[in-house]
Amino acid sequence: MDEALLRSLAPGVLGILVRRGADFAAAEDALQEALAEAVRGWPDGRPQDPKGWLVTVAWRRFLDATRADAARRRREDRVAEEPAPGPARALDDTLQLYFLCAHPSLTPSSAVALTLRAVGGLTTRQIARAYLVPEATMAQRISRAKRTVSGVRFDRPGDVATVLRVLYLVFNEGYSGDVDLAAEAIRLTRQLAAAIDHPEVAGLLALMLLHHARRAARTAPDGGLVPLAEQDRGRWDTVSIAEGVGILQSALARDRLGEYQAQAAIAALHADAPTAEETDWPQIVEWYDELVRLTDSPVVRLNRVVAVGEADGPRAGLAALAALDAASPAAARGGRPLPRRTAVAAYLHERDGDLATAARLYAEAAHQATDLAERDHLTRRAARLNARGRH
Repeated sequence: MDEALLRSLAPGVLGILVRRGADFAAAEDALQEALAEAVRGWPDGRPQDPKGWLVTVAWRRFLDATRADAARRRREDRVAEEPAPGPARALDDTLQLYFLCAHPSLTPSSAVALTLRAVGGLTTRQIARAYLVPEATMAQRISRAKRTVSGVRFDRPGDVATVLRVLYLVFNEGYSGDVDLAAEAIRLTRQLAAAIDHPEVAGLLALMLLHHARRAARTAPDGGLVPLAEQDRGRWDTVSIAEGVGILQSALARDRLGEYQAQAAIAALHADAPTAEETDWPQIVEWYDELVRLTDSPVVRLNRVVAVGEADGPRAGLAALAALDAASPAAARGGRPLPRRTAVAAYLHERDGDLATAARLYAEAAHQATDLAERDHLTRRAARLNARGRH
């Protein structure tokens, strides 16, 4: 049985069922029954039109379930009669699923889980392992999400920006368990890019490819984090870099700049530098200025501080950080610190030669870190600077 084929067909079949009038939960149940029948029946010979076969069988299962439930008879009157067997329509209903799974009524975590289930074709067990939660917990999350969107009707276009945020959330989960979520996010974004002509979709795909190209160099043999400046650039995937840059250039040429295109431009400048010392930091600062204009995000402003420190020196970076602190009075009064703010301060003080302050701030940043690998990395930097200070 070609499981990859079934997985690739499933989203389109589900989209067709939903468009015909089936609510999401019932459509997904019917699809799973059709897939199970395919697994049992296809080994003796794949049908000429696998997608059409799945649509026909799933629609029959949906109608059977609807007729068997007296409470659903009113809905049965609304659904069209079973279409004659034949090839499935060429219309790509998968795009509708993207918008459905990223519906604003869902929480980000539920939207991600539902996208992986309905569009990605992953099993509940795979998604649970990827997020390191019990399978029962993930099953409940997905069931709630399916119930939430079951009554949603598509009488207006979905929000592309919401879909892209969900896909970027998937990508940033990286790899855990037996599912490579970064690779899965790239696959889904490719699929979306093939279905919709939008420069920000292309921008996100370029951004993912450029970041993913550095993956092999991000960790040391012992599992520790390797900062960008210290990575072995010979281990970067030049094929993915070239593809990402090509996609980005085509998107930028349309002159409809968005945040993902700007982020991808920054990633491309890093990828283009033969060494860390040859990075075009002034141009990166300019791109961060564009990102600030587009998003006004505190995290983007903090990343811009790092770029200023590299372009104009650590003192300039510390001055930019002080200006950012002044613009965030709540944090200055002891509120919840901006993620990575303390680590950025530590790095700038280290570059400025104030090793004692840098060591103290690295230790503080390690205490704030929620990621174990990042915490270990910051702790090691603090220990290294403390050891240098004693000699």
